[in-house]
Amino acid sequence: MFDMPVRDVMSRRGTLKAPPTITVHKAAKMMADKNAGAVVVVDGDRVVGILSERDVVFRVVARGLDPVATRVGDVMTRDPHTVEPDKPFGYALLVMHERGFRHMPVVQAGKLIGIVSARSAMDPDLEEFVSEAERRRRLAELR
Repeated sequence: MFDMPVRDVMSRRGTLKAPPTITVHKAAKMMADKNAGAVVVVDGDRVVGILSERDVVFRVVARGLDPVATRVGDVMTRDPHTVEPDKPFGYALLVMHERGFRHMPVVQAGKLIGIVSARSAMDPDLEEFVSEAERRRRLAELR
C-alpha cells in the first residue's frame, strides 16, 4: 500500500475547497456536512492554505476568536505542503508524520486535484476488518 501512488488513495469524495474570505464558521459547517477533516483554501486555482479541524480548535476556539467573524485566511496554515499524485503514498505519510499534520493537498501541474490524509492509511485495513466482521455475522446467522 505504501508504494501505491497517492492518486490511488486520495479522497474520492470531492475535495472541500473555499476562498480565504469565507468565515471559519462556514468552513467548519462544510467540514461537518461532508464529514471531512480539512478544507483546502484556494485563490482561483492556486492552493494558498489549508484549514483543518485542529486549526479550528487551536487557532480559533482556544484563542477565544469568534468563528462567525473570523476569516479562514486569518487562521489557515499558509502555503501548505502539497504532493503530486504519482508520488508514493508512503512518501506522503512520511512528510505528514515528520511535519505534524494529517492532511495534504494533491496537486498536478499546479492545480488542486484532491487531498490525501493520514487516515487513508487505515481505511483499507478498516474496510477489510468490517467486511470480515460482516461475513462472520452472516455465517453465525446461518448456524
